[in-house]
Amino acid sequence: MPNGSVTVSVASHRASPALAGARGRIVGRQGEVRRLDELVGAARVSRGGALVLRGEAGIGKSTLLDHARRAASGFQIVEASGSQYEMELPFAALHQLCVPLLSHLDELPAQHREALQVAFGLISGAPDMFRIGLATLELLAAAASDGPLLCLIDDAQWLDTASSKALAFVARRVGSEQVAIVLALRSETAAGELDELPHLSVGGLNDLDARSLLTARSHLTLDDQVGQRIMAEARGNPLALLELPTAGGFDAPDLSFVPTRIERGFQARLPRLADEARLLLTIASADPTGDPGLLWPAARLLEIDPVTVGAAAAATGLVEFSTRVRFCHPLARSAVYRAADPDLRRTAHRVLAEVTNADADPDRRAWHRAQACTGPDDDVADELDRSASRARARGGVVAAAAFIERSAALSTRAPQRIDRTLAAVQAHLDAAATDTAANLLTSIENVALDELQLTRIDLLRGQIAYVRHSDGNGPTFVLRAARRLAESDPARARECVLDALEMSLVVGRAGGVMDMALAAAQDATLASQSPDTLQALTRLATDGHRVGVPLIREVLDGDDGPLWTQRPALAIVLAAELWDPQLHDTIVDWLMKTGRESGSPHLLRLGLAQTTSNAALTGDFGKAMEAIAEEEAIADAIGGPPVFYHRLQLAAMRGRRQEALELFETATAAAAVRGASQQIANVHWAEAVLNNGLANYPAALTAARRASADGELYLAGISLSELIEAAMRCGEPELAATALKSLTERTEASGTTFGLGVAAYARGLVTGVEDHYREAVERLEESPLLPYRARARLLYGEWLRREGRRRDCREHLHIAHELLSGAGLEAFAQRAADELRATGDKVRNRSTSSYDQLTLQETCVARLVATGATTNEVAGRLFISPRTVDAHLRAIFRKLGISSRRELRNSGILDQVSGTTS
Repeated sequence: MPNGSVTVSVASHRASPALAGARGRIVGRQGEVRRLDELVGAARVSRGGALVLRGEAGIGKSTLLDHARRAASGFQIVEASGSQYEMELPFAALHQLCVPLLSHLDELPAQHREALQVAFGLISGAPDMFRIGLATLELLAAAASDGPLLCLIDDAQWLDTASSKALAFVARRVGSEQVAIVLALRSETAAGELDELPHLSVGGLNDLDARSLLTARSHLTLDDQVGQRIMAEARGNPLALLELPTAGGFDAPDLSFVPTRIERGFQARLPRLADEARLLLTIASADPTGDPGLLWPAARLLEIDPVTVGAAAAATGLVEFSTRVRFCHPLARSAVYRAADPDLRRTAHRVLAEVTNADADPDRRAWHRAQACTGPDDDVADELDRSASRARARGGVVAAAAFIERSAALSTRAPQRIDRTLAAVQAHLDAAATDTAANLLTSIENVALDELQLTRIDLLRGQIAYVRHSDGNGPTFVLRAARRLAESDPARARECVLDALEMSLVVGRAGGVMDMALAAAQDATLASQSPDTLQALTRLATDGHRVGVPLIREVLDGDDGPLWTQRPALAIVLAAELWDPQLHDTIVDWLMKTGRESGSPHLLRLGLAQTTSNAALTGDFGKAMEAIAEEEAIADAIGGPPVFYHRLQLAAMRGRRQEALELFETATAAAAVRGASQQIANVHWAEAVLNNGLANYPAALTAARRASADGELYLAGISLSELIEAAMRCGEPELAATALKSLTERTEASGTTFGLGVAAYARGLVTGVEDHYREAVERLEESPLLPYRARARLLYGEWLRREGRRRDCREHLHIAHELLSGAGLEAFAQRAADELRATGDKVRNRSTSSYDQLTLQETCVARLVATGATTNEVAGRLFISPRTVDAHLRAIFRKLGISSRRELRNSGILDQVSGTTS
């Protein structure tokens, strides 16, 4: 177990009478009951789903979970419950849910079985966070093969982060399984990934149902006036309707938040208890495990008699002492804990720490010791530090952050306290708790710090700024850290400058960062004795491509290994700046191989996005869509932000106007929120390509001007050919000639066939010299970049037609049309067709392929299966269950009119897919 001693059992049935009438009948809630019945009924027939019940404390969510349990006759039922005191313990709730199903572990692929075993503490190792969600899905699916499965999770607002992410992942993918998942959480709390699941708001009861519940369950005789007051103050909250009558209805009206009122009602039972009974309740409230094996030994340390004192505490109705220690409601636990004075709480934690096994559960013992401290304590701080290390090794970044932050607070020595505080800031950043990290960093702003600590702070501030969408100061902080290091460690300082560039590229906010980085590199203290990446970039910017390109090639190869093994995002744009598709292929191959071997989602997403870009530029749209589907699956699995640039490139090449414009609008809006200037530049380039294809040259010219003016590496250069074409069509030859000069410098310096070929047809557009068009056709004839090969033919054919050479132009236009229509570049293909018709030729429009009916994910499944991948292999690649893969295959077979995998392999789908439905 990840936390050492959380008891794994079916969660306590807190099925309060909150909504039940005299014989267990639910009062009201017809709509909620119907929705739950539909969910359970659908799961019986392999149409699984999830539902989140949201409502304030005491509103009756637990009772609705009880209804789901009763409705699921014949189901296997597993349950878990979040704990406010275990939110930092990774996978605690997931383990609680899955323990009854662990007999199915052997049915999982080895990697996924081991991922769960490590996460649950069954074997040692670092958990594979990337695969735990899919492993959980497979475990539930395996269990459901024995019969439908119902998963009930109460108090989901208190799930640990790791469990919450895994459950959200699973909940989105059970559509083809006999699995229903119902989660209950409080409406006043944010729930991260769970907020995106289908939900049902559980509100207060109407007056009729409220009166019915009040009458049926109250043991007091209430007159109408008192009953009306109670109903008004309860506001339809069932638990309030049951608790408020105990006050007789004669206290002053209280308009505070109803759960707060209920909590005070629970606290009102405490003053009449003896001190020992209150102390026993406090100990119980401080122990989230509900383990009597901890409570009674702790009580005996304080010489509390379990029999007599336990009976007095239980008589309050707040707690039940049985095989588990259960409070009647989470509000009752928090009410007891909050009502205890600090000394009483510290006493409770002290005795709990003493009875907690230091070997079996060192982290919980350390936490109790920390809560028992009255001031700094280095011994406890050291113990918490060790707990943080263990949590980090288990992948529990949230727990690690909590442990190390508390360790810092208890440290007496200033240097150690500062170092631990900075480590806690980094841990909170790793846990995506950016605001917490930022607030913690401010706590040491006025402390005397040495230069190294100030450098660490600047680097941390830089990370925080990069994560925050509205904060553009990330490069400023990182570059300031570089200047601090310049004298003591100039090599590390130059690395910091490159870190600023890499991070900016990764988050898509590189606009202006290159200029800042190059300015920082001019500092004499940052000077390098040998050529390095910064020096190469500086020479490229100051002396141009003829001087800079050889240096760029040198640093890409690198004496210490290829640049892409250290800074892949920077290496990618530099390879593109060199117009070198072969080098780009090499980098992509490394990204995919390394990403798959290491399981790194960052490398895999980058590799898949670049695979899409490469496929779009070579006209292999099926491969592009396969990569997009897999990248989106990984992003969804890890909760990563969407990536757009590769989809923009595909949309531009395909040339479907409305589809592309909608994507451009979405990407622009997302970029505005994130401050992603680089993404805006990608949109401008894509708009230029799209509109050149559509022959909307004024729009193409506007977009190309913006793309080239943005000055982004690669995009500024590749946009020049679009600018030249649009400018010549719009009657602006001077603008085209200026752009051609820049394009020529770039492509001649690179010396690649691709760059020289594109520059040749751009030169033909400006000069009208036939040899330039011929040069373009010859250079690009063997190029894998089909769209550019075809466009060279198209532009030459268009020029020949305008020269009145109809017979000559038809050959090139026919080749262009066949290439463009065959690959699915619809706008450019239409341009070629229009030119052919203008010569008097008849052109057959490309018939709609049955492959165009496939969705993006169906396309990916079909292509993977066509290469021989098994169902389980496809499921693993796309983070879906095998049953979902089979469901996709049934849909694919139906749409393509086939009935077997062999027919799919023989269908030519790997060559023919060029478009899909959304």
